[in-house]
Amino acid sequence: MAAEQEGLKGSGGGGAGGGGGNNSSSSGRNRGGVQRVEGKLRASVEKGDYYEAHQMYRTLFFRSHILLFILPTSMRNWYVADTVLMDIRFDPTKLFAPETWARKYPNKNAKWERPGYFKDLRNTSDRYMSQGKHVEARELMYSGALLFFSHNQQNSAADLSMLVLESLEKSDAKVTDELLDSHTFTAQLGCALSAQNLAKVFSLMDPNSPERVAFVSRALKWSSGGSGKLGHPKLHQLLAITLWKEQNYCESRYHFLHSTDGEGCANMLVEYSSSRGYRSEADMFVAQAVLQFLCLKNKTSALVVFTTYTQKHPSIERGPPFVQPLLNFIWFLLLAVDGGKLTVFTVLCEQYQPSLKRDPMYNEYLDRIGQLFFGVPPKQTSSYGGLLGNLLNSLMVAGEEEDAEDGQEDSSPIELD
Repeated sequence: MAAEQEGLKGSGGGGAGGGGGNNSSSSGRNRGGVQRVEGKLRASVEKGDYYEAHQMYRTLFFRSHILLFILPTSMRNWYVADTVLMDIRFDPTKLFAPETWARKYPNKNAKWERPGYFKDLRNTSDRYMSQGKHVEARELMYSGALLFFSHNQQNSAADLSMLVLESLEKSDAKVTDELLDSHTFTAQLGCALSAQNLAKVFSLMDPNSPERVAFVSRALKWSSGGSGKLGHPKLHQLLAITLWKEQNYCESRYHFLHSTDGEGCANMLVEYSSSRGYRSEADMFVAQAVLQFLCLKNKTSALVVFTTYTQKHPSIERGPPFVQPLLNFIWFLLLAVDGGKLTVFTVLCEQYQPSLKRDPMYNEYLDRIGQLFFGVPPKQTSSYGGLLGNLLNSLMVAGEEEDAEDGQEDSSPIELD
């Protein structure tokens, strides 16, 4: 570990100096230092020193934060940063506590005694992070995570993956379709990380690990841009594809529903139905998906799913019209949604009640679709009581307040399994 420490000291010289000078040459030196450190850490992992390498990755992440953003210029050296890290290793909140510094380095800087000084430091630190000052650390954590995954060190890899997300969360870049593209992501965040990279980390995690659940929840929350919605459609699409490859069809379907990839969803459902479902229920797989897409006000994906599924499924004869009455109902429903006539919708639901009774959830979905596209007032009470009633209420009415704010064009944040 002494060799790694020496390498880290050498890599820190350019960044610790602060001040002016040639920014491009300083950036080059910093990048070269990071590459040297990465090489040393990689060698440590290759030797099987997983624990020490993991701790050094974490130290790098937090030490660069302290060194570049917290310490006064006169104290910017690795020894001081390491000493502070040792002091706060059991309680990171002490980083901004005056006693941490006053006890260890008395009279170093009189302004430490000023009330609010450490609150200002925290704000300054967060501002620097949002300006992309942690690019090297972010890239190092991502490459480190991949390295640990390649050696089946799941816990260490998951921990570094969370640090990548922590860095992204502190960025003030607005999450857009372009941002999640691998080319523009680099330009806007200054870091060669994209939704594809996050999905790759997700794919390498143990499917049964709690860390994976925490990672995907946090990644989707970041991708939502703080809007309180359910995550960016592009990231949902990539997660859905990963889960599809793992044959986790149920969770894959959930993420496809919150994406805009109707064709991918249909292809997955064809495989799901053919491998896990009964031949007689082939129509029910696509009916549920179409109804749920409509509940999310995604008419385009609903139509693409229906068209692609009915064309590709081996058990469905080419239509319309179809042999299966339920498929004919879905076809007519998609036409009625475009027309928006309540009488057509009402007659359609009445005529196809025998098919709709095959799944008790169909009428619940149709109640919501009636509200969204045909002006039907919402039900005052659920037809179910207890726990099931509460669940259905959360599914069907969750988005009403947001609908009032966002209008009919936004996706309703309906929870679908």
